[in-house]
Amino acid sequence: MLNHVSVGTNQFQPAVKFYDAVMGALSIERSYLIENTAAAYGVNFEFWVTLPCNNKASAGNGVHVAFTAPSNDAVDAFYLAAMELGGSCEGKPGFRPEYGPTYYAAYVKDLDGNKIEAVSMT
Repeated sequence: MLNHVSVGTNQFQPAVKFYDAVMGALSIERSYLIENTAAAYGVNFEFWVTLPCNNKASAGNGVHVAFTAPSNDAVDAFYLAAMELGGSCEGKPGFRPEYGPTYYAAYVKDLDGNKIEAVSMT
């Protein structure tokens, strides 16, 4: 159904450093780079971080993107990488039983306020 999702950034190089680390914690590699403009992560379905055409990125209120983590430890690593690189906490790693008995997730905002989540259901 989906081909890709993009979020905007106002600070491209720091955003790429941030996403290289948090996606790397989930074993998701950068798959494409358009120098100083856009970076993609993943294959088949891609997550992009880009400079908007008008150079004025803003985060969507109520929007977040969830990435599948291979383990609870990967969720923890995602969260720690985000915190170390200037992300903000929107929900520390832990079980979320309201979503299922094995739903383990962490929520963060990136450097531009985009809300992202890592989730494991192992």
